[in-house]
Amino acid sequence: MKLNNLQDLLIHELKDIYNAEQQITKALPKMIKATSSTQLKSAFEEHLMVTEKQIERLDKVFEMMGEKSSGEKCKAMEGIIREAETMLSERADSSVMDAALIASAQRVEHYEIAAYGTVCTYAKQLGMTDVLDLLHKTLEEEKMTDEKLTMIAEKSINLKAQ
Repeated sequence: MKLNNLQDLLIHELKDIYNAEQQITKALPKMIKATSSTQLKSAFEEHLMVTEKQIERLDKVFEMMGEKSSGEKCKAMEGIIREAETMLSERADSSVMDAALIASAQRVEHYEIAAYGTVCTYAKQLGMTDVLDLLHKTLEEEKMTDEKLTMIAEKSINLKAQ
């Protein structure tokens, strides 16, 4: 895909995010299975459902823009997930593994916050208010997930891992 203008770049970035979200839906069940904390397991299960809704929201964005949702492989998310999978293979105390899972999940969230922040900026610049509204909703969900993971880590998991 040739990038001739900001809209082309927006579409390129959206395809990247779309693939990242799909990768996340495949990785989260492994993380759910690996956690020993019921609170963390619940947070991961909730985020899996939210991620599936975010994919549907991206489908709607692509439809609004008259574009296909496929085409880009998110190599950054692939790397983040590969690191998380490597961590899953480590021998660790269950509470330490839970802390490591939160760290991995927050790397995912921070990537998504950056990605959605960028596409929100592009959509705003292009005057695509309907697209911006959908993308901004997802950005806020990603921020809330990150805050929830921080709270779980600080109030429970990290204390147990000490």
